[in-house]
Amino acid sequence: MNKFKMNDILKYKDYHASVHFSTNDEVFYGKILGVNDLISFEGSSVTELKTAFEEAVEDYLETCNAIGKHPDKSYKGTFNVRVSSFLHKEASLFAAAHNLTLNEFVKVALSFTLQHKEDVNRTISDDGPLESV
Repeated sequence: MNKFKMNDILKYKDYHASVHFSTNDEVFYGKILGVNDLISFEGSSVTELKTAFEEAVEDYLETCNAIGKHPDKSYKGTFNVRVSSFLHKEASLFAAAHNLTLNEFVKVALSFTLQHKEDVNRTISDDGPLESV
């Protein structure tokens, strides 16, 4: 089984949520992504799950508005990435060969991946591209 399985994502307004199914509880559940708090929801059917998600977004926005809080998580633009020493070396050599810093190379790689989402999704689904790296 491919360890690079894409998660199911719900979208409502400008908000996204990851969704899962618990076989033990026989319930769908999810959490809203990209907000400053942990907001979860659940439903016993897909329709209930979607409704619960939309209600959770509306309730969260209403609460944030009432207390004067910005709901969306802010992203600093910096994050740590852990990779194998081999991948680190190869990326560093590639960057140097193209007169880029490692940071610039990572920006290019991220940008390229996001501009080619469909191809990358297909590759991940077929092979799990990081298996060989």
